[in-house]
Amino acid sequence: MEYPALALTGIGLLALISQWTAWRLRLPAILPLLIGGILAGPVTGLLEPDALLGELLFPLVSLAVAIILFEGSLTLDFKDLRGHGRTVRRLVTWGALITAGVATLAAHLLLGLAWEMASLLGAVLVVTGPTVVSPLVQTLRARQHLTQILRWEGILIDPVGAIGAVLVYEFVALGLAQGAVSHTLMLFGETAAIGFGLGGLGGYLWGLVLRHHWLPQRLHSFGTLMVMLGLFTASNLLFHESGLLTVTVMGVWLANMRAVPTQQIIEFKETLSVLLISGLFILLAARLTVEQLALLSWPAWGFLAVLVWVARPLAVWLCTLGSGLTWREKALLAWLSPRGIVAAAVASLFAIKLEENGVADAEMLVPVTFLVIISTVVVQSLLSRPIAQLLKVSEPAPSGFLILGANPLARAIAKALTDAGFAVRLTDTNWEAVQEARMAGLPVYYGNPLSEHAAQHLELTGIGHLLPLSPYRELNNLAALHFEHILGHGRVYRLAEDDNRSARRHREQALAHLPLLGDGETTYAGLLGLVEAGAELRSARLTENFGLTDYRNIHAQRLLPLFCIAQSGRIRIASDQAPLAAKAGETLISLIYPESPEYAPARHETTPQTSAENRRR
Repeated sequence: MEYPALALTGIGLLALISQWTAWRLRLPAILPLLIGGILAGPVTGLLEPDALLGELLFPLVSLAVAIILFEGSLTLDFKDLRGHGRTVRRLVTWGALITAGVATLAAHLLLGLAWEMASLLGAVLVVTGPTVVSPLVQTLRARQHLTQILRWEGILIDPVGAIGAVLVYEFVALGLAQGAVSHTLMLFGETAAIGFGLGGLGGYLWGLVLRHHWLPQRLHSFGTLMVMLGLFTASNLLFHESGLLTVTVMGVWLANMRAVPTQQIIEFKETLSVLLISGLFILLAARLTVEQLALLSWPAWGFLAVLVWVARPLAVWLCTLGSGLTWREKALLAWLSPRGIVAAAVASLFAIKLEENGVADAEMLVPVTFLVIISTVVVQSLLSRPIAQLLKVSEPAPSGFLILGANPLARAIAKALTDAGFAVRLTDTNWEAVQEARMAGLPVYYGNPLSEHAAQHLELTGIGHLLPLSPYRELNNLAALHFEHILGHGRVYRLAEDDNRSARRHREQALAHLPLLGDGETTYAGLLGLVEAGAELRSARLTENFGLTDYRNIHAQRLLPLFCIAQSGRIRIASDQAPLAAKAGETLISLIYPESPEYAPARHETTPQTSAENRRR
């Protein structure tokens, strides 16, 4: 290619546009990435990956797939598999086998593929993945137990399905190369032995390095990436194409090894994944040819129909026997099965390898996989919410609260809202604060709420509001903008700031449309100072004979109304845009200040101690 730098820059810009489009439309990022790659490749001919990268294309795709599989396996904690019900365990084991079996049979009969290639296609299309399931679940608003089943199936099927696909590929590739079944089984056993042995040993030894901090913490993420790639390469040198299994096993081992700090590694992976996956899938989609797209005639559409309308419903029906789910709930589970990033990456990598070896029908693997991905993501993104409403398995408008922070102020407000019957989730990166919240019986997520890990693991079922009560201003502001896109306009609040720097004006320009919690002058430091001085959150039911004025007089004006709950259960939040006007029959949740002259009536002024604390933060 004449201008490779221009082509690489164009891929980056196209990836950015695709990611932004996915964010705005609340779609899985893989969809605009693949569509962008197809437009840049076979449609317009502007991008030719083979000409651009030449002999580097295969190693780059191979390493990228290894990183993707390692990333997925790094999130597979066996405790999660035990803790999310028999239905999830069945779906990621027996359900995967049922789906692969039906898909294999359909590929052989409808697409005319040999049994080896049909079984490989069936194994690849088992994987759904959290990157496509999570955006759908967020907009679905299905009943909480259905949301948990779908979310955890998507998380767990990613590495489980990837292991299965790699094992099937190894068997198929070895069988095609050797011919003799007995010899193939022996070579397959060697591949599995090297993959599980080297992956397990490498995971254990590297886990010891991380556990005992024999490497500086700042090198943990980089070191893990390099060791993983080193094991991948060494495994392939020891036995052809055993590296994918090795890195998958290594990731699972690290995820389940005690006292191994993987949170920082996962966060580093998220940053790398945005860059790596975005460029990878544009390149993979651009490699499609017009001839491959022309192969997608009615048999391919028939295969898609069998996968969606036969394989998935059959797997769900068999895996939910005795689960207590209604037929409506089972119907929703049967409908939702979008394919995602792992399927596209693994199919593309396998296709490249098999085509180089001259394997028949290998050219069908990628276009059929992309057809399934695009069709399931588009159709299910558009129709899932109406179908959930038609089946009457949707939850009412969420009224719960996501509270940023697990400090004493956040815990006090969370406890008051929980006692009032509202769903509450706390999130914090401070381990001690998280432990305090758990000891108080409050549900809490440990980690950055803006991370990719949070997008997959932070439970938002029933959550309809955000209260940023963290001491970190920038995190509060970024979280407010992030979750406004998810929760909707008017459901995200912010706290006033007590600094006079010019940066405050710039922040308020971006956040001015968000309502200020309380009376519009309430700051984090002021509220925290009050709580630490003994202020309490109390509930009071107002009547015709005991209104808000009477309630204020009882406490000598030492109160700040925060929430008002109507008789219908609907909650209103005090803000500068909508001050509370509590009526008879409603319940008021207020912050009652300490009985000290310094707190009345200037309730939100900070003491010297809290002001100093605020300046430090």
